[in-house]
Amino acid sequence: MNAFADFHSLPEIIRMVVMTYAQYPLSSRNVEDLLLERGIDIFHETVRRWWNRFGLMFATAIRRQRISRMKGFTQQRWNVDVVFVKINCETHCLSRAVYYEGKIRKA
Repeated sequence: MNAFADFHSLPEIIRMVVMTYAQYPLSSRNVEDLLLERGIDIFHETVRRWWNRFGLMFATAIRRQRISRMKGFTQQRWNVDVVFVKINCETHCLSRAVYYEGKIRKA
């Protein structure tokens, strides 16, 4: 069943409106003004309704894509944080390695 079947707007337009509302800290009226500058004339209440109807669906799809991309990484990825701190005129080097899942290993 097509989730966009009951709407007169194109699915691409609905996706763009919902993703603009979700990505940026804008109100529905600001999204309305932003899209009007790009030639898309919608009402701010439509932005809110589309967000309520499709926001969770788009978020779930993005989450699934992110998880499937993460499964493609077979190697472990670590990021190293290094900080130099001066205490009593002596410079000390503090470092730690952070695994991509958030596990921390102090060096």
